[in-house]
Amino acid sequence: MKSADHLEISPTEVSDGNQPQRRIRADALRNEDAILEAAKALFKTAGVDAPVREIATKAGVGIGTLYRRYPNRSDLVAAVFRREVDACAAQAAQLAAALPPEEALVAWLKHYTDFIGTKRGLAAALHSGDPAFDGLPGYFRENFEPALKSLLDAAAEAGQVRGDIAAYDLLRAIGNLTVASGENAAAHTASMVGLLIDGLRFGAAEPSKGA
Repeated sequence: MKSADHLEISPTEVSDGNQPQRRIRADALRNEDAILEAAKALFKTAGVDAPVREIATKAGVGIGTLYRRYPNRSDLVAAVFRREVDACAAQAAQLAAALPPEEALVAWLKHYTDFIGTKRGLAAALHSGDPAFDGLPGYFRENFEPALKSLLDAAAEAGQVRGDIAAYDLLRAIGNLTVASGENAAAHTASMVGLLIDGLRFGAAEPSKGA
């Protein structure tokens, strides 16, 4: 029986001199995606302290494959967080292309609210002082602020929301609203974010004639 620290090497990650490098890279990318998806799912249900062996099993990779990519738990937590930030930020452009400006803004704010609400388990880790997390607050802002600003600007230009709201202030406001706890926390947060969205509409300017 192998110990939990035994490094298992996946055959797809060992070149015999004949296997094309392209195949190795494709397998590596699939393994990485599987690990991050499994970690995301287990972090959501069991928190960021979910057993690493369970993550590897769920991803369908050896524990050694996981450790080679993410030597420390904090490396894995940071990678999951960055991936989730990327996906949430990318939703802004997708919604903007599919919906009218105000609808796209509202849909993204609700999506962002859900994102923040499901990341409560990461809060303690992100503030633990581990250097693996040092760049995450900046990464968070660098991705979310321009994504939200583009939606706010489009809705303001259309005369659907006020134009004097800073994207970062709105991101922080929603973050503050998600700290509610208890049985009805999610419903309370959704209600308060709804009021916040109503406030964005108050004082909206008429759209320019050229818009």
